Amino acid sequence: MQETVVKLKFCTLSFYDRFVIAKINEGVHLDHLHNEALIEVIENHFSKPFVYITQRVNSYSVDPSVYPRATKVEYLKGFAVVSDKYQAKINAQIEQMFFGKPFEIFTKLDDAIKWANDIITEG
Repeated sequence: MQETVVKLKFCTLSFYDRFVIAKINEGVHLDHLHNEALIEVIENHFSKPFVYITQRVNSYSVDPSVYPRATKVEYLKGFAVVSDKYQAKINAQIEQMFFGKPFEIFTKLDDAIKWANDIITEG
């Protein structure tokens, strides 16, 4: 798998053919400014369908009001949260209610990648 890595002040994005894996830094509160920065980098990279995978290895918070804007990203077909932490999964369940496209929660990154590939293939 070909990977392109982009580092922002608050996260690292690893781009692949059909998905991007985001690792948000410890302690970040992901707000509208962060979301717009993410969207700009992602829209500059993808001109075809993709899935956003957030690998929650660090503890951080997300303002759920960013999701309606994220839902409007043209080629974004799905959103996956990967974590083995109970609290991260509970938070993701709340976030899921604000996102208007397929949104799944996984314990293993491989499962999220398989799901992403399935969504794009079915797409």
